[in-house]
Amino acid sequence: MRVAYLDCFSGISGDMFLGALLDGGVPFELFEKTVADLKVGARLERSRVERAGIAAVKLDVFVNGEKDMPREEFWAQRSGQSSVASSQLPVAGDQSTARELRDESHCRAGQTGQWPPATDHSLGRSLSEILKAISGAPISERAQQIANEIFLALATAEARVHNTGMDDIHFHEVGAADAIVDVVCAAVGAEAVGVEQFISSPLNVGSGTVACAHGVMPVPAPVTLELLKGIPIYSGDIAKELVTPTGAAIVKVLAASFGPRPLMTAETIGYGAGTRDFPGHANVLRVSIGETQTAHANAGSPAAEEDIAILEANLDDLNPQLIGYIVEQALAEGALDVFTTPVQMKKNRPGTVLTILAPPGLEDRLLALLFRESSTLGVRTRHEKRYTLPRHHEVVATAWGEVRMKVANLNGTVSQYAPEYEDCRRIAAEHHVALKHVMQEAIRLYLERRNG
Repeated sequence: MRVAYLDCFSGISGDMFLGALLDGGVPFELFEKTVADLKVGARLERSRVERAGIAAVKLDVFVNGEKDMPREEFWAQRSGQSSVASSQLPVAGDQSTARELRDESHCRAGQTGQWPPATDHSLGRSLSEILKAISGAPISERAQQIANEIFLALATAEARVHNTGMDDIHFHEVGAADAIVDVVCAAVGAEAVGVEQFISSPLNVGSGTVACAHGVMPVPAPVTLELLKGIPIYSGDIAKELVTPTGAAIVKVLAASFGPRPLMTAETIGYGAGTRDFPGHANVLRVSIGETQTAHANAGSPAAEEDIAILEANLDDLNPQLIGYIVEQALAEGALDVFTTPVQMKKNRPGTVLTILAPPGLEDRLLALLFRESSTLGVRTRHEKRYTLPRHHEVVATAWGEVRMKVANLNGTVSQYAPEYEDCRRIAAEHHVALKHVMQEAIRLYLERRNG
């Protein structure tokens, strides 16, 4: 199977992802054409830079002739200071830039033939405006689906953080023209790589604090952390913000799994540069493109093989409420799945076997969780193989709103499909519609489009 593995040891941002794809062989002309066709008043510049001695591609987006700036420069300008030392700033972000902070600059008046101005410049652009623009872009249907999923992920995270509906989200942090460029080019580039799956390492989110539109917050920023739920993350030695909301949404949508590098033969390697150059730390995103090398894959299996750790504990003296809490905590730590099995234990006592499936790199952390939060005196662990079908999301538009369909492929043919529960649950609650009706309608619309 042909895969792309993302080494996120220094986090990920939109321009780092695009730079890595360019260095990995995606033609710059493809991105240039995509940006020109979007007609958002943007252009791209690429350069060859070094990060801690590693050569990488740095991609910059200019909108109406203006280059985006690092967070701290933006805050300095906003506070009326033309030049402020990093040590004097409330925070010093790294990968994130001013485009993920500015409100008013995301609502520039449109120029002839360019991105239309929002109705209310104080709000920014709505999700429906952005999705409409993407649907009109001259890119493939698959690339449109990927771009839509990325913005839907961003909207969902924004809505949860701000306790509002998705229709009320106006992307004051990620809706600017340069962010549209990042997302659409990421979708086009991901398709151009020609892989069946993206796989990602756990993400280094950095540490310290970061300034966002809502004040100073610990790293990761609220929306970024919301996007990274269910994804293995960790804090490294760099006291900077290393994962941006756009980068988090891209990896959330594209990556089929997270864990150590699979057994693979790398054919192409690309490095995308972050904004800063840290001493002793290469601030780059690395992508490796090649073929997985497993006996199952060589035998023609359509499924991807990965190693997983399995942790099990027998519980017969624990309040069931605490079991539910442990399940939630394990999933938040990055477990792939958690489930319970009723069993009959010694002295004829009813008990529960708690089973956690996780990437091997999270085994120690989850082991500590079980000993800390449960009453068990022993945990069994083992490593096994797991085979997963390639899957992706497709978006259907119901009368109540957008619903993502999870679609799995077997030998290039759709084998399974199902509406995303969270999308359907949200719509059912917001519109007072039976959940089963929302799910049935999403399936009907998907089949109608597929068979039509």
